[in-house]
Amino acid sequence: KAGGSSAGGAVPDGAEPFADEQMTRGRFLVALGFCLVGIAILFALGTWQVERLQWKQGLAAEIDSRIHAEPVDLATLQQRYQSGAPIQYTPVTVTGRFLHENERYFLSTFEGQAGWNVYTPLLTDGGDLLFVNRGFVPYDLRDPDRRRAGQPPAAVTVTGLARVPPTEKPGYFTPENEPDQDTFFWQDLPAMAAGTDLPEGARLVPFFVDAGPGRAEGGWPVGGTTVVSLPNDHLQYAITWYGIGLALVVMTGMMVARRYRRPA
Repeated sequence: KAGGSSAGGAVPDGAEPFADEQMTRGRFLVALGFCLVGIAILFALGTWQVERLQWKQGLAAEIDSRIHAEPVDLATLQQRYQSGAPIQYTPVTVTGRFLHENERYFLSTFEGQAGWNVYTPLLTDGGDLLFVNRGFVPYDLRDPDRRRAGQPPAAVTVTGLARVPPTEKPGYFTPENEPDQDTFFWQDLPAMAAGTDLPEGARLVPFFVDAGPGRAEGGWPVGGTTVVSLPNDHLQYAITWYGIGLALVVMTGMMVARRYRRPA
């Protein structure tokens, strides 16, 4: 054809035949860069979850061995707490007198039944005041007058597990405590202790004790309600991140293969 005109997709005179291909190559390099960064992030997240899994398994083993250790006395436990050593779920034995008139009630369940955990301050001969979670009572037995047999007036010895109280409300949807009604939805120790008729010189112990298994005289409260909960979803998370990372590797490989594949 005369005049150098183009037809059927031919390149016109003076045009750069690879301009469009160079632009496509630029977009390809940007996409490849994003894919590689994404792969690195996903595999890093998966590795981090594996490390968290190993840490959680070690912590669970440590707590299990701690729970089954011999009980210590209150003075020893307080020394450990003050030194910064972990005391959560440490068995402890303490002797003292319950101040039943200062009971506090924490909303709880036991064997599928709703009710309350009864937190009662226990005063030791040494002047320490320790809140003890004596265990569960049903809704209709919150009133101590309905379970008088389980309210020992004399000194008692309690063996249970130390529990470190939370420093703040555990979640947005947790109701606010009602200290004026002695009703609690999370274990706010200072609020529980407020208004307690403390003898002069008594010192508040900065942790709780969950009483061990067993029923008080008359059947209520029933102890041994401690729930050892260590959520461990790290393996699931690791598999998820690694799986997404592998899928992105495959997609990136397909993109690269298609980019450099030449027609026959």
